[in-house]
Amino acid sequence: MDTTTKRKIIIDCDPGHDDAIAILLAGANPNVEVIAITTVAGNAEVEKTTLNALKICELAGITQIPVAKGAGQPLIRERRTAPDIHGESGMDGPLLPYPSKKVENEHAVDLLIHKLMASAGDITLVPVGPLTNIAMAMRKEPAILPKIQEIVIMGGGTFGNTTPAAEFNIYVDAEAAKVVFESGVPITMMGLDLTHQAIVTDDIHERILAVDNHIAQFVHELLEFFAHTYKEVFGFAGAPIHDACCVAYCIDPTAFGTKKLRVDIETKGEHTYGMTVIDLLGVTGREPNVNVAFTLDQVKFWDMLIQTLKNYT
Repeated sequence: MDTTTKRKIIIDCDPGHDDAIAILLAGANPNVEVIAITTVAGNAEVEKTTLNALKICELAGITQIPVAKGAGQPLIRERRTAPDIHGESGMDGPLLPYPSKKVENEHAVDLLIHKLMASAGDITLVPVGPLTNIAMAMRKEPAILPKIQEIVIMGGGTFGNTTPAAEFNIYVDAEAAKVVFESGVPITMMGLDLTHQAIVTDDIHERILAVDNHIAQFVHELLEFFAHTYKEVFGFAGAPIHDACCVAYCIDPTAFGTKKLRVDIETKGEHTYGMTVIDLLGVTGREPNVNVAFTLDQVKFWDMLIQTLKNYT
């Protein structure tokens, strides 16, 4: 991987335990430059996810990154949050002080538009929550579409975790996902098939603790809470850090095995609303529109995370 040029990214998120780890992975890795962080309602209400993003930036010493608050509800449907997974604050577990860092005056949608329009077409969007902000920006200013280098999405999969068919981020605002997936912009999708391979085992947890700095300790506390809820709700042995996979892909795409496929978003089904309908066998004959990730190089991924945590002092 060429480490001479940093990949510019905007993280659109709803922190969220795995969102926090995604921000931390981006914040101290030499291969990416975080241009901005935008927030959306998802794991918790947008007021809470925005506060959590500010707290993470302050803890990590990346206060120069602008944080803009975005959509507080989906395009059409009623808001749905995930207190059963992330707690009432959206990031229960570790206790962080109220941040001195302030949110931007500009709405996230407007910030996305102005950052993209002022760019050389070299910004990758990394939405790891519901796609409301991204869809709204596309609808408000279609001229941003050719300016987006790529969109690396955490969402979807061949199975669901909110319904049997639908993953949470897509389910919360499938209408927004439909806008994004049909935009023609290059998309890479980190669905549950991929992110459920990024589970923090006891061995990985020990490696994180061995880093022995305040960021690693914070990640440890995040994972203790997150792993407990995943065990209680899904019976998992550890917590999958879904959102960090998207940042990891931006850092080193060779850690992922992907396949270009046709993916459509179901918005009308009684049992399948929010499903990412993946044409694995090409039966529709439609042009592939999404680079779908299926395999993870465990060694590269965990080495990348551990090394980045060591970069914090």
